[in-house]
Amino acid sequence: MATTRESNLSALYVELNRFGQNGEYERALKTANKILQQFPDEEKAFHCKIVCFIQLSRFQDGLKAILNQPKLSSELVFEKAYCQYRLNLPQDALKTLNTAASLSLKLKELKAQILYRLERYEECFDVYRDIIKNSTDEYEDERETNLTAVVANLCIEGSNREIPQLREHTYELAYNSSCQLVGQNQYTEAEKKLKLSERLCRESLEEDATEEEIEDELGIIKVQLAYCLQMLGREKEAQSIYTAALKQKPNDAGLVAIASNNMVVINKDQNVFDSKKKMKNATLEGLEHKLTSRQRKYIALNHCLLALYTNQGEQCQQMCENLVVTYPDMGAEAALIRAVQLTKDGKAREAAALLDEESKQHQEKKLEMKLAAAQLLLAEGDRKEACQILQNLGEATFKPGIISALVTLYLADGSRDSASKVLKDAVDWYRKNKVSTGDLGTLWRQAADFHLRGGEPDVAAKSLEELLRINPGDRKTLAQLVVAYAQFDPKKAQALSKQLPQLDFTQATDVDALETSSWMMGPKVIKKTVAKVEPSPSSKPGTPGNELIQKKKAKRKRKGKLPKNYDPNVTPDPERWLPRHERTGYRRKKDRRTNKDVGKGTQGAATGISDQYDITKMQRQQSKASPNPNSPVQPESTGPRQQQRKVQQKKKKKGGKW
Repeated sequence: MATTRESNLSALYVELNRFGQNGEYERALKTANKILQQFPDEEKAFHCKIVCFIQLSRFQDGLKAILNQPKLSSELVFEKAYCQYRLNLPQDALKTLNTAASLSLKLKELKAQILYRLERYEECFDVYRDIIKNSTDEYEDERETNLTAVVANLCIEGSNREIPQLREHTYELAYNSSCQLVGQNQYTEAEKKLKLSERLCRESLEEDATEEEIEDELGIIKVQLAYCLQMLGREKEAQSIYTAALKQKPNDAGLVAIASNNMVVINKDQNVFDSKKKMKNATLEGLEHKLTSRQRKYIALNHCLLALYTNQGEQCQQMCENLVVTYPDMGAEAALIRAVQLTKDGKAREAAALLDEESKQHQEKKLEMKLAAAQLLLAEGDRKEACQILQNLGEATFKPGIISALVTLYLADGSRDSASKVLKDAVDWYRKNKVSTGDLGTLWRQAADFHLRGGEPDVAAKSLEELLRINPGDRKTLAQLVVAYAQFDPKKAQALSKQLPQLDFTQATDVDALETSSWMMGPKVIKKTVAKVEPSPSSKPGTPGNELIQKKKAKRKRKGKLPKNYDPNVTPDPERWLPRHERTGYRRKKDRRTNKDVGKGTQGAATGISDQYDITKMQRQQSKASPNPNSPVQPESTGPRQQQRKVQQKKKKKGGKW
């Protein structure tokens, strides 16, 4: 009997081995079950059964079988951990691996994969480096590719770990190298690597794959290329690549989600209906295992922004709350979105209060949130509350931009004392802490000018001292400092004035050049001088210089034009310049009712109205002493001021002559 059982068991194992060699795992599973029915303690048959479950992707059945047979599965650490890993239970899989007494090569590789899924890239990097160092087989390229993927994620997270130099002879390695450059914000170099990866991919697959298979493999490379173009500001090119990639209908749901999300970002608040369709593809169920937590986080944030753009107020508020619950580090971004939504709903003050409260919990975003709250209050016209927020920013209050905003707001409200106090506190804070935040010369200069105009020379002197310390050779600052000291410390001003350069009065000054130069009163009053041409002693009357002088003299002696009927023997009429109605021989008209002369002017004007405009009588009236002894004395005019005559041109009528 025993011999029969052993021969039967041997035959079943031969059959099981044949099915396994041929890849007939369904038949192999049936054979393994036969063995276990007859021989329940056969560990090899149970092991083959679990392997068949794994090969058939029946991971749930395999894990269930392992858990139901702890005695037979005590040595199946790898199989149990692998089933848990494929069932998206990475934490349980890692615990299972940690129960092993020692890690073999395949256990180390599985552990590296689990750590990568858990996004523990630092530990994953160490495991892969150990595997590559202690192994030599045909899987070297695959391990190196996985290591470059880990390195790329370390760069994206901003790790300070020393990055090794890896090869780029395959399209997978070139692609991962481009991801590393993307993590370092080197998008132009990443674009070149991606084009190299695309070329290598075509060369390696064109012999064994169809065009559709090649395009499907190129999908991830093209989407990454589009992202680089998008970050470089070439959004139209990026959008066309995203559209072409989505038209290919790739099998990778994660790739579809990323391309759809990036198109939503390009659309912004435009084409919202298309963005809604794209966002559905980016938020499908099951994507949590296809995307990293960073990718899922930003997709959720963009979903909130899309709800804001589409004016879905309640939904936007609810989504922001869910975002904070799922990703606590996004609390500041969610608060800003909620504040904008409240503002759109006409609740600006409530939005400002929300930002002020949330800033206490998110110190890293405190400045941004406080500034946003101040902006909302300013939009509502509440300058006082906005200034109070800006003054409660701690050390950030003394930033040059914040100081400028506060001074502007206080001056707009007419509170010069408050503006002066802000500048004074800023000067004292920088003098005390000696903090270097770039070029503060503009701040010192503006503070000094402000306090000098406000009659605070002692405060202005502090700003000028700091400005002089930055630029020791600035004479303008030195002169201003002397002026400031002169108002409250004359001795110090006198000592400092010795550093000013001495004025040299011995040099000849060209007065004519100064008078003819353009100055503040305009070109009309510039003294126009004619260059004098003095003939040399040896010059003759026929030289060009003499002719010029003679012409100029002749021009000066030319007489004015006289009337045609001019008689030199007759004395000119002394009243020739007066109007006819003011001449003595003028016959005035008389009013029939009053029998009085009618004056020149409007009808009904009183007689003698012309006396009011008689310049000779006006001069006598103005020359009388003013009854007020304190009134200023008007200087007498040296003569009548010549007024330029305005030449009026007649407009040309349509169809007529001038």
